[in-house]
Amino acid sequence: MDISNPHNLLEPRLPDSELRFGIRVGLPSADPLRDVLGAGWHREHWFGTASERDAALREMARRHPFSRIGDTPSIRLEAIQR
Repeated sequence: MDISNPHNLLEPRLPDSELRFGIRVGLPSADPLRDVLGAGWHREHWFGTASERDAALREMARRHPFSRIGDTPSIRLEAIQR
């Protein structure tokens, strides 16, 4: 599945071979969106340092300021390393 607004993604400062710290975004097993995207859907975002990754992970995990009261995102975020 393509990204609807790829211009919103940050471009890495380093070549892909030097990006060692990542975040894997996936869906919980009970999420109905898995029927649309597939059970194995995930997306990985890569960073040059663990601190950059950890800052992005905190930002991705926080409550979106425009969400309705009571809404909670249904995603799994996992810190990974290669």
